[in-house]
Amino acid sequence: MKLATYNVNSIRSRMHIIVPWLKAHSPDFFCMQETKVADTVFPAAEFEALGYHVVFKGDKQYKGVAIVSKQKPQKVIYGFDSEPSDPDRMIIAVFNDLTIINTYVPQGQEMQSSQFTYKLEWLARFKKYLHKNFRPQNQLIWCGDLNIAPERIDVHDPKRLLGHVCFNPDVWTALEDIKSWGLTDVFRKHHPGIAGQYTFFDYRIKDSVKRGLGWRVDHILATKALAERSKSSAIDLDSRLAEKPSDHLILYAQW
Repeated sequence: MKLATYNVNSIRSRMHIIVPWLKAHSPDFFCMQETKVADTVFPAAEFEALGYHVVFKGDKQYKGVAIVSKQKPQKVIYGFDSEPSDPDRMIIAVFNDLTIINTYVPQGQEMQSSQFTYKLEWLARFKKYLHKNFRPQNQLIWCGDLNIAPERIDVHDPKRLLGHVCFNPDVWTALEDIKSWGLTDVFRKHHPGIAGQYTFFDYRIKDSVKRGLGWRVDHILATKALAERSKSSAIDLDSRLAEKPSDHLILYAQW
């Protein structure tokens, strides 16, 4: 089994990367964030032409999530079971005994802002949702753009970037609190302690990829038993070096 996650930063601008990647890698599951497209014009037919099923929820602004899969999901849930439900930030698909949760966690904008408060509240709600609806013994994967770099080795300049909305003690605590429910960082399982492994390079920084000025904010986490069975995990740098790329890279794991 292979699962990938990709913040596409506008799906219609990234199909020239997505389609060849699906053909070359044939993942069983491909999760996307920031699709930035209304449901009425989502390019579902292009995925279906490749033999995939696709479920999605979004709008034409800056959010939107989707799960592409070889198998048709038995159940799909959009957002939380309380308000605000944020259906364009979280989509859950159930496949027999496997549950996949794909999220686009709020970025937070600025420390001390209402948006950052909402980010922390969102993460707390997510943990409560896990506790209410699942058990650590379940086969469950949580993936997506979490907008959190969990460790110093996950950013290119930890001293300068400390205090950023994606790199600070508040978000570290929130993520660890969620992980304590029973989730393992699959990428770190296979690459413990290795710095310079990034899933995001800012468009606004000149030659950010070449200079290694990145962040690891996209993640694949799995319940303990499922994570232990994983065979590998990698970040596809080519997806960022392609023509007209997203600012994020494709992250994938294999079982």
